[in-house]
Amino acid sequence: MSSPGNKTHRSAEEIGRTEIGPRPLPELGSQKPPAKLSSVDSTLPNGLRVIAVHRPNVPMVEVRLRVPFADPSGTSVGSQHSAIAEILANTVLTGTGTRSRVQIDTELALVGGELDSVVDPERLSFTGNALASGFGTVLDVLSDVLTNASYPADEVERERGRLVERITIARSQPSVIAREALQKVLYGDHPFAKEMPEADEVAAVSREDVAALHGKALLPRGSVFVVVGDVDPAQAVEQVGAALGTWQGDGEAVQLPPLPEVKGGDVVLVHRAGAVQSQIRLAAQSIPRTDERYPALQLANLVYGGFFSSRLVENIREDKGYTYSARSHPEFTVHGATLLIDADTASDVTAAALLETRYELARLGLVPPSQSEVDTARSYAVGTLLTSTSSQGGLASFLVNLVGLGLGLDWLVEHPQRLQAVTVEQVAQAALDFFAPANFTGVLVGDAEQLKPKLAALGGVSFQ
Repeated sequence: MSSPGNKTHRSAEEIGRTEIGPRPLPELGSQKPPAKLSSVDSTLPNGLRVIAVHRPNVPMVEVRLRVPFADPSGTSVGSQHSAIAEILANTVLTGTGTRSRVQIDTELALVGGELDSVVDPERLSFTGNALASGFGTVLDVLSDVLTNASYPADEVERERGRLVERITIARSQPSVIAREALQKVLYGDHPFAKEMPEADEVAAVSREDVAALHGKALLPRGSVFVVVGDVDPAQAVEQVGAALGTWQGDGEAVQLPPLPEVKGGDVVLVHRAGAVQSQIRLAAQSIPRTDERYPALQLANLVYGGFFSSRLVENIREDKGYTYSARSHPEFTVHGATLLIDADTASDVTAAALLETRYELARLGLVPPSQSEVDTARSYAVGTLLTSTSSQGGLASFLVNLVGLGLGLDWLVEHPQRLQAVTVEQVAQAALDFFAPANFTGVLVGDAEQLKPKLAALGGVSFQ
């Protein structure tokens, strides 16, 4: 170890200072607008929409396939759909009539590629990438999976056991308990509320159930395929058409039915015996990205709790130390949007944290964001959008989600200009319209015996 007089390194504080004082911070660089992107947007005869974007950062391609995959019954009550869909998503890439799981993995690995699939109440999603020279291989494997998946019985059985175990573990986690409780309060028996099947539902799924759902619900019409990378867009669309044109099916992929409107009301206390922490989850009705007020709402949300320099974080994290993390954020579906507020707190300060969270909601409307706050939020919003879509993978993921919400590449390219045009007055109006405490409802998960006295005094909390 070196002696204090013979140091081999300097601390961050020492680096940040000179003999005459702190080093000045460099000026922020100007944010560059997104470059114009060459793209082709086409629909194949089988109904599959294909969007190809030229982004030659590296000699790779990113592919995304979004298939609307909502419960055809329209209700979560007594439905096996979510259980079957989870098994399907985890076994669809484990074999076809011509390829084993090992062969699928090997073919993709030889072109530096991979494919994965996940499902939620809205969609079944395939995500993949490869060297640009291996684009054809990825398409060939994906086509085989979509048209000829075999769902080997041993793979279904193995995944069924794993999923039962994962669900059992997940349902013991406070964040999962809070999310499920919030969805139930907001949406009742709507399929969107059932993000995770019950363990006994999964245990009852057969290979035949999975294969039947594939044939009935994994359909090209209404689905969208996005490819971003070192490709010629027109040629890429032709390649997709040649490979996935054989994917056929009767009818159209099932979209999630409209969600019920979120109405403000009491926060519901969900008892979790012995918990030393509480989960605060609030929600209010919001507007989709297509609404002309959305850019102002986006900035108002950032000022409230959408990033580290927000009012909520400054209050309950930095000033009072009630929580390590707090945030507000939008959640979008094909039919609309909600505003969500999340915070985890120690039990003894839960009521105080809820009070301050509501206080900041009211203050946002009554003491509108300043020009400085709006400008900081605007820089953050534009910067994160440009950063998150600067890579091939980031752009592909963002774009496929936009398309699922009825938007496209034009919205992405033009949104920084919309944010730049937002005035302080528009942000203030969005704060009044959307962040009033009365607009919000939600849940609070914690030990009711410890929390109830203070929450009853605070008010606006119902006890089950």
